[in-house]
Parts: sequence; structure tokens; C-alpha cells
Amino acid sequence: MTAQKPTLWQALRDRRMTAILLLSFASGLPLNLTGATLQAWLASVQIDIRTIGVFSLVGAPYVLKFLWAPFLDRYLPPMLGRRRGWILLYQALLAVGIAGIGFSSPVRAPYALGMVAVLVAFLSASQDIVIDAYRVDVIPASERALAAAATTFGYRTAAMFAGAVIVLIASAVGWRTAYLMVAGLMAATMFATWWAPEPHAPGRPPRTLADAVLHPLADLIGRPGAWGFLALLLLYKVGDAFALSLYSAFMLKGAGFSLRQLSVGKIDMTVSTMIGVALGGWLYMRWGMFRSMLIFGFGQALTNLLYMWLAVAGGKMWLMLLATTGDNLVGGMGQAAFVAFLVSLCRVDFSATQYALLSALASVPRVVMGAIAGQVVAVVGWANFFVITFVTAAPGLAVLVMLRRRIEELAAQEAAKAGARTTR
Repeated sequence: MTAQKPTLWQALRDRRMTAILLLSFASGLPLNLTGATLQAWLASVQIDIRTIGVFSLVGAPYVLKFLWAPFLDRYLPPMLGRRRGWILLYQALLAVGIAGIGFSSPVRAPYALGMVAVLVAFLSASQDIVIDAYRVDVIPASERALAAAATTFGYRTAAMFAGAVIVLIASAVGWRTAYLMVAGLMAATMFATWWAPEPHAPGRPPRTLADAVLHPLADLIGRPGAWGFLALLLLYKVGDAFALSLYSAFMLKGAGFSLRQLSVGKIDMTVSTMIGVALGGWLYMRWGMFRSMLIFGFGQALTNLLYMWLAVAGGKMWLMLLATTGDNLVGGMGQAAFVAFLVSLCRVDFSATQYALLSALASVPRVVMGAIAGQVVAVVGWANFFVITFVTAAPGLAVLVMLRRRIEELAAQEAAKAGARTTR
């Protein structure tokens, strides 16, 4: 028997799904503060492009977060349950850390700024671990596709919102005030954690830290097609991540836009991503896992060439909006499908550590490609750089096609689980 899936409106009326949406916003809020927004700050005070590229490595904790995920699975916080207690703690520390970035200076003390940024990235990655685990615990298997869409919607909206608003505020009143305002917004997300419901079956912590480390890893590696799935996680978003790794620097230094014009582009990113995630979630349910990932993946590669056009044509505002809209519309669709695929690889018994491991692997391109991109742009220029980003998407699409049978089997297993749950 096939499980009947609720509509998006019905799901959002559920307190659990609304909590996922709000907590995903809290999860995405710090991302740009150590990424694209920090990059815009560095570019606006004339830090050289090679140094800006190196600053992309600040996001390394997002890649390494699986290393301490078992600790958060094994040990319980003193309040608010297994997941929400950790979330609340990290939100409080993040508010302080973001304010610390605001009080730093990229000109007088760039290394101090880098250290504070790394700390914020570590706290943000830790918050992600527990929010991801909470989502897996609280949402039934039959609603994972909708939960993936809600997660992407909240996370990307917050990331783009923080990036757009902070750049706009910074252009008017300075970077310190902008970061302090976002720190206050981060503190406000603690109310969502207090309000969020506890999972009906929160799960039992592993008996030992060794169990929390070894069992999830053995389960992932031991299943059929494991290495192919891991390769797909690593390669699927490479081209997209490569193109966006220096977005702010390209708009300011390459295309010659002002901070105010950049803020308009970031607002456009927010709106386009919101539409793309909603459309991608709907199409994913209609088309299925493989077809959605294939079409969205090819679209992500193709839209990178819009930035090449902008690099050749120069600072035309209409072309910037076209490139940003097209790229983020399709990118949002691809992200919705990609998150749903990632969640489908997690076992209920090991969801926290497995999701941290898999999402960290998926974050490698976003973190590493920025450092590489700065060197590539310095050698080949912006237009040729975006052609290269188009080409780098090909290996991920090739792996996806080779794994078609495995992916269709995985989708069938998810459907069977959802159907079995509804008949109980």
C-alpha cells in the first residue's frame, strides 16, 4: 500500500513541520556570515583576491563536523531533551560569536578575524548536526520529501537573507552594526527551539562513544552501491559550488557593481531560491529521485554560463538579475532533490552521525572550491573561469547516470517504508 503524502499546506500546518522550517532558518543564518558576506566585506576594503580565496577555508568545520557528531549523539544536554538542549546552547554561543566578528577588523587584525570566523563556523556546524538529527527524529519517513523541501527553504532563505540584508545595512551604517543586528536575530531563534515539540520516539543514546562512531560508519560502507553514492554526494554540486564560491567578489571586482547593487542581487538570490525550492519539492514528488536529480543537475551546470555572459558584457544590471535568477532558481530545485536523496541514505538508528558524515562530504566542494577558484580566476580571468565551472559539473552527472539502477532501488525502498508505516 502506498502512503498518501500530505500537501505542502497540510504539512506546514503541522507543528513539527513548522518547527523544522524555523530551526532550518536558524541553521542557515550563520552560513554566509563566514562565507559570501565575509567575502564581500574583504572585497569592499580592498583585500586581494588570493587572500579572499584563502578565507574560504574558514568553512572547514562544515566539512569536518562528522568528527564530533558521535559525541553529540552519545551525551545528553542537561535540559530540553536529547536534541533541543544542544540546539539552544549553540544558538546562544553563536549570537556571541557573530557579535565578535562585528567587533573585528579585516585590515588591522585579519588573523584575529579569521580565528573568530572559524569559531563561528564550528558552532554553526555543531548546530547543524543537532538540527539535522532532530529533523530525522521528528519527521516520519512518508514526509521526508516535504521535510527536505522545508529544510532547504528555511536554510537557503536564511543564508540569502543574512547575506542580502547585512550587505545592504553595511553599505549604509557599516559592517559592525550589520553583524550585531544579525547576532540579535540569531539570539531570537532560541524562542523557536523552546517552542519546537519533542519527537515521539527520540531514540536511545549509544551505550559507548565507540558504538556511536563505528556502527554508523560500518552501516554506510557495507550497503550495496555505497561507494557510488558517496562519489555522487561529493560530485553532484561541484560545478554549482565552484561558480558561486566567489559570487560576491565577482560582482564587485569582476563585473564592477556597487555594494548596493550587490545587495539587490542577493535579495534576488533569496526570492529565486525560495521559488526554486518550492518548485523543486513539487517536481521531485512527481518525477521521482533519479529524473529530478538528472534534470536539475544539468540545469545547474547550464546556468553557470549566464555568469560567463555577464563577465564578457560587463556591469549590466538586467543581465546580473537574469544570471542570478536563473542560477538560483535551478540551484534551489537541485538542492531540494539533493537533500531528499541525502536523507534517504540515513538509517533511523544512526541518523545523527550518518547525516553529519554525508552532509559534511557534500560540503567539501563549497569549502574547497573557493580557495581553488581564487587561483584559477587570477590565471584565466572571470569569463574562462565560468566556462570551467560548467565543465566541472560533468563528472557528477556521469556518476548519476551510472547509478540509475541503484537510485531507483533506493527510491523504491523509501516508498515501501512509507507504505508500511501507514498500514501499522
